Amino acid sequence: MDRKLIIGTRGSELALWQANFVKDSLAAINITAELKIIKTQGDRILNLSFDKLEGKGFFTKELEEELIAGTIDIAVHSHKDLPTENPPGLIIAAVSEREDPAELLLILKDCVDVHQKLSVKYGAIVGTSSNRRKAQLLAHRPDLEIEDLRGNVPTRIGKLRDEKYDAIMLAKAGVTRLGLDLSEFHVEEITPVELIPAPAQGALAIQIRETDHELYEALQALHHADVAEELAVERTVLKLFGGGCHLPLGCYCRKEDGLFQVFTSKANEGDEFPDRLFLEAPTTEGLAEKVVAKFAKDRKHPSSVFISRELGEQSYFRKALEKHGIQIEDRSLIRTVPVITRFDSYILKNIDWVFFSSKNAVEYFFQLNPQFPKKVKFGVMGSGSEEMLRRKGHFTDYVGEGTDTAEVAEEFAKLANGKIVLFPGAESPMRSIQQGLSADTKIIDLPVYETVLEEDVEASGADVMVFTSPSNVEAYFADNLLDPYQKVVAIGKSTGKKFDEMGVKYTLPYSPDEVGLAEAVFGL
Repeated sequence: MDRKLIIGTRGSELALWQANFVKDSLAAINITAELKIIKTQGDRILNLSFDKLEGKGFFTKELEEELIAGTIDIAVHSHKDLPTENPPGLIIAAVSEREDPAELLLILKDCVDVHQKLSVKYGAIVGTSSNRRKAQLLAHRPDLEIEDLRGNVPTRIGKLRDEKYDAIMLAKAGVTRLGLDLSEFHVEEITPVELIPAPAQGALAIQIRETDHELYEALQALHHADVAEELAVERTVLKLFGGGCHLPLGCYCRKEDGLFQVFTSKANEGDEFPDRLFLEAPTTEGLAEKVVAKFAKDRKHPSSVFISRELGEQSYFRKALEKHGIQIEDRSLIRTVPVITRFDSYILKNIDWVFFSSKNAVEYFFQLNPQFPKKVKFGVMGSGSEEMLRRKGHFTDYVGEGTDTAEVAEEFAKLANGKIVLFPGAESPMRSIQQGLSADTKIIDLPVYETVLEEDVEASGADVMVFTSPSNVEAYFADNLLDPYQKVVAIGKSTGKKFDEMGVKYTLPYSPDEVGLAEAVFGL
């Protein structure tokens, strides 16, 4: 290409980084370009939150107008800022690789409380301009006070530094691209399956005129078709909901083990408890439509759900179901009791890691008042165990996600192989994680509790039966049968194995916690 291109961009540090990234990528394929800075409505109006701004595309409209007018050749956008429809005459010619779409919670160090979920103190003031983040944050931490936060990334961080907030939330992608030093804050990284990002978060969109065929062909060298396929699902969900930046909608699509996984969170207002859904399919064809259909107002939900554990009033699972008038029958079918009251502290002398497979393991281990002579690392299976470990005053160094213990064992082995690992747990553990560690790893099993099955368990007539452990399955089906209309959710593969032995169909959640269980119920 002989001509020198003009790249239109906003003037923030992050926008300039993005434009220069595209400029450098073009230079690598022997295309020269220069930047033109264009101010948008979103840059000019800084005193209003996003939901108060009129229309859509308030970070993109002016760039698109100059592109249509021919004063620039390329517009570089954060893909999540784009409306779902291109203006007539414009197209997205290329999509970049996707940065990690996780969120970062930056917390003033004197506002950190390890005992709380997300590590920010009770009643903290958290800054974010996103209704999507607000709804999901309050679902987990209803005690937080969410205040509006505007400005570019360095400006937002400066407001936290000036203690106008106790914590703020930012997209990890922007922080990574700018290479910012956050060492003065406590940084809590929240994965995109914990707090679902905005559609297309972390990716760049390169927009051109539809008639510029030569440029389109040249830009295919920068295009990542696999990313574009995933983003198309997210943006189609957004389009079908008719939303923009103000809609409290999170949607994240990724391909794992040959399947497309879609995580969705949606509320009507920022202070409303959001509905969440997890779906997976072998192709993206019709996937967005399936997601949206699950959120239809006239969709029939189960009238009642049984779960084999007792739920507190602030339980995520309880709040998610009661929002839709679903009756909950919560009762544990087992009891746990300690098997030791003390142990030789010499066991802890050379420990490198302590791994917990359940909340009970955490609870009963710390009842023994363990004293570690050196710093140890903690690993857990699932967010429920992580939350219990926080209550005991400890951060986790590894959290195993998903319901496949073999995959968790493989991941944990990368960190712990060759070390000394203590496994507090049940008296007869399944040892799924232990089996994934190498022969040169010293494994110490420490039974701290045992499980006792309740007798004469009363049957439930609930539409959906949720079982949270293999022992609960054993206890229930010692005296009862499943009714033909009842659907089953098993919290993990070990629980599901019990149903495999019985020849009963069941649903596995993505994650073995209350969020995953709620997603599974709504996905039925």
